[in-house]
Amino acid sequence: MNEVAFQELNQALSDPKKIVITTHRNPDGDAYGSSLGLYWFLNQLGHEVTIVSPNDCPGFLKWMPGQADIEIFESAPEKCTKILREAEMVFTLDYNAFHRLGEIMEPVMSTISPVFVMIDHHQEPDDFAQFSFVDPAMSSTSEMIYQFIQRMGKKELVEKNIATCLYAGILTDTGSFRFPATTSDTHRVVANLLERGANNSDIYNRIHDVNTYNRMQLLGKALNNMVVLERFHTAYITLSQNELNRYKFQRGDTEGFVNYALSLKNVMFAAIFIEDKKQKIIKISFRSVGDFSVNEFARQHFNGGGHINAAGGRSTLSLKETVNKFVDILPGLTDELTLSQ
Repeated sequence: MNEVAFQELNQALSDPKKIVITTHRNPDGDAYGSSLGLYWFLNQLGHEVTIVSPNDCPGFLKWMPGQADIEIFESAPEKCTKILREAEMVFTLDYNAFHRLGEIMEPVMSTISPVFVMIDHHQEPDDFAQFSFVDPAMSSTSEMIYQFIQRMGKKELVEKNIATCLYAGILTDTGSFRFPATTSDTHRVVANLLERGANNSDIYNRIHDVNTYNRMQLLGKALNNMVVLERFHTAYITLSQNELNRYKFQRGDTEGFVNYALSLKNVMFAAIFIEDKKQKIIKISFRSVGDFSVNEFARQHFNGGGHINAAGGRSTLSLKETVNKFVDILPGLTDELTLSQ
């Protein structure tokens, strides 16, 4: 966002407005961290603010300040549609295309005409927003919200709730500060959030120390299902709907499973394929190290996208057919994977 556009947006926010904050379907820590951080900030400016999420978050995010006030479109479509249609301004956080909202919420967002403000760190955004603050080099949308507040000259308004939410978002999207997009600027932001009241150990424990017996059993099954393709420096995991049911799967239980495949020695490309009979799709998460872009891979082959080293996709084929398609693509990537090792 150039300076002229930013000043125009800053001026637009100088008067109280009906504002809706939205984020993507199947929200993660960064989706809710950025949304709630912005929510608490805009409330302090005197705006009437509502967060609308396509569906509910995993249990390990339920503790976040303000989470209980989020409207869930899937649970109350008529109410949420009314909220969106009456909005003067809609922020789209941590996503850059309406299809990321899911089939129920996407049609509504496509037909309303508020002022759209996009704040996101994913590549190749769609052109729907009047104001766009997009930077794929940033660690997280939560870090971008802090930078947004700072650029507005309102850093003094960052209190404990804002600091807590933004810290949680940065923590989750940086893989606890270990992913390449974690920069010295990221750590400076985090230091400021700690000074403003974020409790780093408490936040980490609330997000990560949430294992249940069933989740640990599911992880064991996932690891048992792991396949390593040494020739392609690739590993993948599969989980069928029956396996999910056997271990009483709850939303968020498979978070981080794909990283176990990527952690193997000489593996630079990892994937997890999760069957979802309700949606009639296979959900896919891709991870890589080095220069191999899973964003490009997901966009080209599995109707997805994301970042260079972390992306998602989906398939309407069966689980077996999806995995076969994945494996059949790999021989064409032999040189690229080898060069990126």
